[in-house]
Amino acid sequence: MNEPTVSQSGITDVTFGKNVKIVQPSNLYGCSIGDDCSIGPFVEIQNDVTIGRGCKIQSHAFICELVTIGDNCFISHGAKFINDLFQSGKPAGGDKTKWRSTNIGNNVSIGTNATILPVSITDNVVVGAGAVVARDITESGTYVGNPAKKVRA
Repeated sequence: MNEPTVSQSGITDVTFGKNVKIVQPSNLYGCSIGDDCSIGPFVEIQNDVTIGRGCKIQSHAFICELVTIGDNCFISHGAKFINDLFQSGKPAGGDKTKWRSTNIGNNVSIGTNATILPVSITDNVVVGAGAVVARDITESGTYVGNPAKKVRA
């Protein structure tokens, strides 16, 4: 019988600010979490992610490499960030030169099961539940749908 290779989830090589709360199980590695943040269970935050102060990351969120999140942001349950656009028609795999970064401003709320492609989102934005953000958001407001469109200032 073949035996699988088993990796443990956990918290490794993370820089924490003051008063950070984490609910286990969570998988955080090679990232930076600012002061007064709260991380829910079943969250993965990968290498080279920076999360600002006062953020709340809800359960089952996935924040991949090359994401920067500003201060006082809310990332709801099941929100997913993507850094690989499959430009060659398949996953880039370990070729990080094909990955792209995502920058989230301050006071941004991202709804349940939203998907955020490699984009920039300005300050004071609400992304609705289930929205797919495929283009930069340069104006504050509320964005919903697939692709996400502004519905309210």
